[in-house]
Parts: sequence; C-alpha cells; structure tokens
Amino acid sequence: MRVLVQRVTAAQVTVDGELVGRIDPDPQGLVALVGVTHDDTEATAKALADKLWRLRILDGERSAADLNAPVLVVSQFTLYADTAKGRRPSWSAAAPGSVAEPLVDTFAEALRALGATVATGRFGAHMHIDLTNDGPVTLLLEA
Repeated sequence: MRVLVQRVTAAQVTVDGELVGRIDPDPQGLVALVGVTHDDTEATAKALADKLWRLRILDGERSAADLNAPVLVVSQFTLYADTAKGRRPSWSAAAPGSVAEPLVDTFAEALRALGATVATGRFGAHMHIDLTNDGPVTLLLEA
C-alpha cells in the first residue's frame, strides 16, 4: 500500500460537479491519496492509517492526532504505475477494484477509529481534487 500525503490548508473533491468530500482545516489538514497493490491486507491499511495519524508533519512538529486535523482520503490506483518501459504506464501492480475498494475504506475507517474527521472521494470515479498544499509538504508512505 502506498499513501501520498499532502499537508493542506484546504481540500475538496468533486465528481461530475458534485461535491463529494471536503475538509476545512483549522489551520492544517492532510490529503491522503491511497494506492493498493495485490498483497495488501486490512492490517496494512490500519498500520498506515495509524502512521499517517501520528506522523509529525504539521506546524511545530505536531501530528494530525495532536491537532485533531481532518483528513481527505482519495483512492489513487495510479500510485502503482510502472513507467519503466515505453511511454504507456502499466497498471498491473495496482489491485483490482474488488480488492482495493474495501482496503481504502478500511484505511478511512481506521483513521476515524483513531479520532480523525475523515472525508472521502468516490472510489472508481473520475474525480477533481482541489487543494492548497501547505509548505509544500508531500510525503510517500509505504508498507
């Protein structure tokens, strides 16, 4: 599992012009783009959610847990693109939707269980994500 984390001051996701998820951080929050591969498990999703929640990347070396910062979780199969050959990415390392969707949901639910306010995108949809990256701070978490 890969999670691309961005520290933000605002973020929202729309599908076909409809707002489906939004966070209004005060002052900061996180956007988590979540990619799932074939051998990921619920334990992987929960461990990465815990790592994200406690990662000290907000102002003053504080974590989202310290500030009760909101998190926008968006599925992102393209995090597993293989661009080693040719000009067309291969998506073979990305888990199929039937595997990935429940694990992205588990990731979001694990954050909620830790106390996070979580908004989400819509799995499998063509989404538009608007965010204001703060810093900028962008990190890749892997398990």
